[in-house]
Amino acid sequence: MTRRNRDRNAERETIRAAATRLLAGTPIRSTAGKLTGTELIAECGLRRDIVYGDHKDVVDEFKARARAQNFTPQVAQHMAEANAALRDALAKTKDELAAERERVRALVRAAAELSLELAQAREELAAAQQVTRLPGAQR
Repeated sequence: MTRRNRDRNAERETIRAAATRLLAGTPIRSTAGKLTGTELIAECGLRRDIVYGDHKDVVDEFKARARAQNFTPQVAQHMAEANAALRDALAKTKDELAAERERVRALVRAAAELSLELAQAREELAAAQQVTRLPGAQR
């Protein structure tokens, strides 16, 4: 078996392209969370020993650019903002649901009371109909 010759220049370009995508917040293979060497390796798709062994300078360059950038990638920032908005909406919805449940409980109590009053009124009506009527005065 023969080993395939590696193209170190192509590997460097692959790593640099992955670094650019990560710094821009548009990764293809990684999770787009952090600007770390692990994310760079996942993004470029090369083995760790190749990246750190032969191209350590490119990794160091990426880390320096990440520190200089000094902020979360825009995609992650947008995701965090969307997450916060969704959490607020969820909390508001939960509050509304609790209020609606309380209204339902009050309506159920009112319906039960009205049902009892209706039953009592029907009993009173039935009792009133059992009275014998006397003949009216004749003229």
